[in-house]
Amino acid sequence: MITFTVEMNEVLASALAQFGKRVGFSEIRGNAVNDFEAYLIRDALDRVRIELANAGFSPR
Repeated sequence: MITFTVEMNEVLASALAQFGKRVGFSEIRGNAVNDFEAYLIRDALDRVRIELANAGFSPR
């Protein structure tokens, strides 16, 4: 496991949270080498989305 810290202002955090909410599997798959990589990317984005929500950035 790796852990990293990212510093960003509230505008950037909010925009990233919105992106995480809106991006669909088809967009992810379109940028991945194969289905397996797409699922890995989706899982990684989910972890970022969860941490943004924990920091108070959880779009509805």
